[in-house]
Amino acid sequence: MDAAATVEIGSALVRLRRSTGLPVAFGGLVESGGPRMRISELNGTATDSLRRLTVTAGNGLGGKAVALARPCAVTDYSASQQITHEYDAAVALEGLCSVVAVPVVVRRRVRGVLYGALRTVQPLGDRTLTAAVEAARDVEQALVVRDEVNRLLAAAGSVRAAPEAEPAADGRGAAWEQVREAHTALRALAPRIADPALRAELLAACGLLTDGPRRSGVQLAPRELDVLACVAAGATNAVTAERLGLRAETVKGYLRSAMRKLGTHTRGETVAAARRAGLLP
Repeated sequence: MDAAATVEIGSALVRLRRSTGLPVAFGGLVESGGPRMRISELNGTATDSLRRLTVTAGNGLGGKAVALARPCAVTDYSASQQITHEYDAAVALEGLCSVVAVPVVVRRRVRGVLYGALRTVQPLGDRTLTAAVEAARDVEQALVVRDEVNRLLAAAGSVRAAPEAEPAADGRGAAWEQVREAHTALRALAPRIADPALRAELLAACGLLTDGPRRSGVQLAPRELDVLACVAAGATNAVTAERLGLRAETVKGYLRSAMRKLGTHTRGETVAAARRAGLLP
């Protein structure tokens, strides 16, 4: 089981209960390459009846959400005619009645399911349903970022281990240019990540894609690096501002500051100096 994804599920359940006041939330991941989802994370439950419960796509409420790749809800689980009832015993032991199941969908594939539940028979309001969907979207965003970080780290490792026969002008192979492009995209994405822990993890992974700061003594601020990464990819100040959610004048200010620190006078010189210092890939 993906430990990082499991952590994201658990954190989302905490946020879901906090934002809605639901007494119970639980969830789990869809097994890799299979149609089954295993419940692993419980929050607010009174028993372990749901833990490690394996839900097959199409069966029960969660299985229906997996099969349809959309949220599903019932007001009275045991009496609902909209779902099958393979898991009634486990649900009854926990005393659940009104339940919502929201799939976590990444690149059109269901990766997990978040559940929220009441122990009374009453409709779940729009606010609760919206909060459950938002919690699932948070997990989706986190998984997309983690997937991309893992892909980039693997690419960087392969580039370092097997440099191409035809190096680029700076001695790097063509594959390294892909790493540079991805590094730029990740640095532009990082400021938009609401979760500070995930944002810090993403930036740390960006650091692993560089050669690491050398003994230049140069320290650039995170936003200066963000701007330089975009400039290195050929972006104009206007495009850089749009990618980073800044004003064009602010971008110019960060660029001027980076130039002063690196002792350069042009955009090209600044990018080259940042690469020599190990600040950019």
